[in-house]
Amino acid sequence: MTGRIMAVDYGTKRIGIAFSDPLRIFAKAHSVLENCPFEELLPQIQELATSNKASLIVVGMPYAIDGSHTPKTIETETFLNKLQESLDIQVISYDERYSSAEAETELKRMGKSWQEARKLVDAMAAAMILKSYLENMENK
Repeated sequence: MTGRIMAVDYGTKRIGIAFSDPLRIFAKAHSVLENCPFEELLPQIQELATSNKASLIVVGMPYAIDGSHTPKTIETETFLNKLQESLDIQVISYDERYSSAEAETELKRMGKSWQEARKLVDAMAAAMILKSYLENMENK
């Protein structure tokens, strides 16, 4: 399967966005959206998906370390369900338990200051979710 994949790291304040390349080999951080009411957020997500020719959206699902649901998991599931109902593109969830920590580590490795990292961590977390998804899809 080909076509870009859009990854979404849903957060209470910010939403990180990343995209794959058309061949689904690489994941690259794209942008950060301010979280706002869904009715305002939906057109922004639609525009990003359309303009980047995404054929799939992967939403990171924040399970607890033991795999159980947390209040954040339930909030993210609600967001995911609304996206599924509102978009003409397939929207799926993917386990993102360690993406934010991986993103912070990667940004430090890249030499980013904490001020720079704070602005980029959500988009980088989306890229980590997408990277993990792509690696796991390779093995199937």
